[in-house]
Amino acid sequence: MAPLAIEIQHRKDLRNSPGVHSVVVTTMSSFIARVFLTAFGLWMADQILSGVSFDSAASLWIAALLLGIVNAIVRPVVFILTLPITLLTLGLFVFVLNGAMVLLVDRLMPSFQIDSLGTAILASIIVSLTGWAANVFIGKKEKRTKR
Repeated sequence: MAPLAIEIQHRKDLRNSPGVHSVVVTTMSSFIARVFLTAFGLWMADQILSGVSFDSAASLWIAALLLGIVNAIVRPVVFILTLPITLLTLGLFVFVLNGAMVLLVDRLMPSFQIDSLGTAILASIIVSLTGWAANVFIGKKEKRTKR
């Protein structure tokens, strides 16, 4: 019983002390929250757009996770490579870039279907809007608790 009590106390100490462990927990919980928001946005896109479909709820969650990974790893590289086009179009090419990331997830997952690039761009806008709306509400709540 003593090792369990030490482990519980150790975890309590980690939560109360700033450091690497708290950063890892915050980053992981932030990533999980983003996966939930992305899943909600993809579900909204599925409900609004006829060209977006999922075979199951599990494929929705996997697509949300995969989209988060693609946006974290692939998108920054592609963004840098397409920066001249983005500057020439005054930033509008970012919509195409985001749609391309959704299409990449579509190609990687047979259980997630997107009809066209236009549908993927609209789906990425819906996912972005749901994430933005959630951040607006969460951000206000965090500001209230910090005061």
